[in-house]
Amino acid sequence: MNKLSQSLERLYALRTFGIKPGLEVEVALLEKLGNPQTSFAAIHVAGTNGKGSVCALLDSVLRTTGLTVGLYTSPHLVNFNERIRVNGVAISDAELAELFEAMEGPADAVNRDADGREVTFFEFTTALAFEYFRRRKVQVAVVEVGMGGRLDATNVVWPAVSVITRIGLEHTEYLGKTLAAIAGEKAGIIKVDRPVVCGSTPDEARTVIRATALERNARFVEAAETVTVRRVSQDVTGQKVAISSGDTDYGTVKLSLLGKHQLENVVTAVATLETLASCSPMVVPPELVRRGLGAARWPGRLQVLSEKPPVVLDGAHNPDGARVLALALKELFKKRKVGLIWGMCEDKDTLGFAKAMGGVVQRCWTVPIASERSMDPAKLALLARGEGWETTVSGLAEAQDEARQWALANDGAVCIAGSLFLAGEVIGAEGMKTR
Repeated sequence: MNKLSQSLERLYALRTFGIKPGLEVEVALLEKLGNPQTSFAAIHVAGTNGKGSVCALLDSVLRTTGLTVGLYTSPHLVNFNERIRVNGVAISDAELAELFEAMEGPADAVNRDADGREVTFFEFTTALAFEYFRRRKVQVAVVEVGMGGRLDATNVVWPAVSVITRIGLEHTEYLGKTLAAIAGEKAGIIKVDRPVVCGSTPDEARTVIRATALERNARFVEAAETVTVRRVSQDVTGQKVAISSGDTDYGTVKLSLLGKHQLENVVTAVATLETLASCSPMVVPPELVRRGLGAARWPGRLQVLSEKPPVVLDGAHNPDGARVLALALKELFKKRKVGLIWGMCEDKDTLGFAKAMGGVVQRCWTVPIASERSMDPAKLALLARGEGWETTVSGLAEAQDEARQWALANDGAVCIAGSLFLAGEVIGAEGMKTR
C-alpha cells in the first residue's frame, strides 16, 4: 500500500466519527493553515436537489473566461480526487499526497485542543480543498455545501454570491422535520450585504430564505423572475434550449444534461452569473455563457450509458429526486416500458422513492450497493412488488445484463438509480470518466 492509499485510509476512518455540525473545529483548522479560504472569491451553493448540477454549470461557464476556477463538490462517484478540481482537472495523486502530509500536523494540533472532538472526514477534506485552491492560485471557487448550510464546514467562506437550489425533505434528523426548518438551515449560508440567488423551491421554503436575506441586508434574487429558459427539443443526446433575461438574449444552447429539471438549474446558474456580474468584476459575455453551458458535464445525472437499448444512470436518492427522475423518463421514453435497477441506502426514504417512481416502472431488479449503509435488496424487492413491479433480487452485473436483454426484447428502456454510491459503481465498472 503506497503512502497516498494509507493517507486516504486514515481519512476514510474519520467517517466513524460521524457528522458533527458546527464550525469551531473547521475554523480552528483553517486558522492553523493561514485561512486559505480568504485567498479566492467564492460562489457558495446549498440546496436539496440540483446543487451539484448548478455547480457544474457555473464551473464550466467560468472556465471559459480564462479565470483560474476551483470546484469543490461531494460526494465523489469513483475517486476521492473528483471532489477537488481546478480548471476542470481533478487534483493529482501526487498533489493529494503532499497536501495530506502538510495537513496532518495542523489537524493533530486541532484534535489536541478540541477536548476530544476529532476533526471529521468532511472538515479535513474541506480544509484540504481550500488549501489546494490557494496553492493553485484559484481566483474564483464554486463551493458546494455538504449538508444543510448553517453549520456545514463549507460555511467559513464569505462568498461573492450565495445560491440556494430547490429544497425538499432530507437529513431530517439533523436539519429538521419541515421544509421551513430545512430552509432555515440552508439559508444559514446567506451573508450580510452579499446577494443570494434562490432557485425554484416550495413557497414554505422560499418565505424563510427571503426573510433571512432581508434580515441580513442581502439582495434576494428570484432566479425564475430574472431568467427564462425554454426547451426547443430533446432526445437522448441532449436538449436544445433558448435562454434570455431582461437584459440579454443568450440564444440557443445544446445541453448534454437531460430532463426538465435541468432547465430550472440553468435558470439558477445564469441568474447567478448575472448577479455575480452586478457585484464584482466577473462579467461573462453571452457567447461564453453559451459555450460554457454547452460544455458542462455532470456524470451520474440522467447520464446515457447506451442508446440501443436506452440505458440511463441517475443518482436520485430521495422522493423529490425520484419525482423529477420519473418525469424525465416519461418525457424521454414516452410509452416505452421502463425497467429499474434499484439500490439504496437504508437510511433513505425507500418507500417514498418507490411511490414516486410507481407510475413509470414495470420491471425491477433490486441490487446491493457498495456501502455499509446498503439496504437489503430483498427488503427493497418487497417495496417494489408492493408497487406492482415484476421484481428480481440480483447482483449489479447480472441485473445490468438481464435488464439490457429485457429492454431489447420489449422495446423498453433501463434506468439505474437510487444512490450516488450505485452510480459510482456503475461508472467505475464501465471505466468511464467522471468528468
